[in-house]
Amino acid sequence: MLTKLKEKVQKMLTAEAKAAHRIGLAPNAISIIGIILAFLSATAYAEWQINNFYLLVATVLLLLSGFCDALDGAIARLYEEATVFGGFLDSLFDRYADALVYAGIIISGLCDVLWGLAALTGSLLVSYSRARAEAANIKIESVGLAERAERMIILAIASLVAFFWQPQTAINAGIIMLAILSNLTVLQRSVYVYRKQKKTGN
Repeated sequence: MLTKLKEKVQKMLTAEAKAAHRIGLAPNAISIIGIILAFLSATAYAEWQINNFYLLVATVLLLLSGFCDALDGAIARLYEEATVFGGFLDSLFDRYADALVYAGIIISGLCDVLWGLAALTGSLLVSYSRARAEAANIKIESVGLAERAERMIILAIASLVAFFWQPQTAINAGIIMLAILSNLTVLQRSVYVYRKQKKTGN
């Protein structure tokens, strides 16, 4: 749903993209920074019991990782540096970033393990469903309730609430919502692809 908003944000990041390009940061380098930030976010989630402040740190790092995801695309478009491998790498790192963050939350005990695994599975399958659909020349970008941007926002909100009130209750509620919405998105995309192929008779 927020994919179109992400494209608008990328267009608004012209100044940031130019600044990053001036200091020699290519899109792939930004993608690498993004995955590192996701790993640090996952680590902060995993260690939240040491200090509740880590939840705030994890949230900030998560959002910065998302910012990198938008910035690498902005640089690639602005300087015409978009490549097939760059797109592949960016998508691959996004999946690793999602897996790392969910794993950090599950390990931390902030959520029920089964709900955490359901959310992680749904997150990965949302992306997989898009890849499979596009391999069949069916565009499903922006189809579904919980694409990556929505999932990141839901988790960030849950994490901020957790910083101020009952961490395990707040994060678990967010994870349950993510599990339901992400798997519902997979179902929405499956129905969409089915209807599209039925129309074309393929």
